[in-house]
Amino acid sequence: MAAGLRAVKRWGLVAAAPRLAFTRSASVVKKANNGQPSWLGVGMAFGTSAAVWAFLIKEHNEDVMEYEKRKQERRHKCTGCS
Repeated sequence: MAAGLRAVKRWGLVAAAPRLAFTRSASVVKKANNGQPSWLGVGMAFGTSAAVWAFLIKEHNEDVMEYEKRKQERRHKCTGCS
């Protein structure tokens, strides 16, 4: 039985721990080139910011209109209109 275990170890049939020598890093770091910005990225950043601000301003205006409408309805106490 002991001879069988020695043979298994010798032939590499036992699952071994992964070796770190064969691992690679997936990221590559480059020095930033500030002389030539990515104009597509700059345009997307500013465009997204402008779209978000337009959406927020539109939503704010709608909320203010709804507030004013409800405020007018609260003031109206006429019983004959109901």
